[in-house]
Amino acid sequence: MNQAYWRQRWQEHRIGFHRPDVHPRLPAFWDRLQVAQGGTVFVPLCGKSLDLLWLVEQGYRVRGVELSPIAVQEFFQEHHLHPQVDSVGAFQRWQAGPVEIFCGDFFDLTGAELKDITAVYDRAALIALPPELRRAYTEKLRDILPHRPPILLITLDYPQETRQGPPFAVPEAEVCALYQPSWAVQHLSSIDLREEGSTDTNRFEELVFALRRGVDS
Repeated sequence: MNQAYWRQRWQEHRIGFHRPDVHPRLPAFWDRLQVAQGGTVFVPLCGKSLDLLWLVEQGYRVRGVELSPIAVQEFFQEHHLHPQVDSVGAFQRWQAGPVEIFCGDFFDLTGAELKDITAVYDRAALIALPPELRRAYTEKLRDILPHRPPILLITLDYPQETRQGPPFAVPEAEVCALYQPSWAVQHLSSIDLREEGSTDTNRFEELVFALRRGVDS
């Protein structure tokens, strides 16, 4: 599950994880974070998600980070945006109006790139990572987000032995273990995806969490 794996997925257009629409949990639960309009929302491992544009339509700036240059280029092309491209640290930065995507490795981010972030939206980052990288991912978030902005987090929960990730199962207990006490974890909803025809396994749920500044901050 290294960088070459994800680059190859995009090169071969094996991107079943990309939704052709806005993720329904984003408009359903975003207001629970109570983030003031005009702020900047960080979207890790953003791909070419339409969720970025939804956030812009709600009055936010968005800053994504994405490993694949193909994904970044397709995002701007498909939405007829004409970005300025420059270099920032280890990244190639693409920016058009309120949309900004840092093309490069998430783990190369520093606090300097995220000091103005007012919220985080993660629906595809944590569940894309195998267990050994999930801990490193959340530790990196602690390092680069010392001000602990609120996070809207979407994960999946299913018997991991029944299918090979990604996306991986990340149940509530693991979310709590990964983020607390830096963030307080509130479980907002569990959605049975079997009712939406997404799988034939005996349990396949989508979990939605609001994470807020915790006791160690």
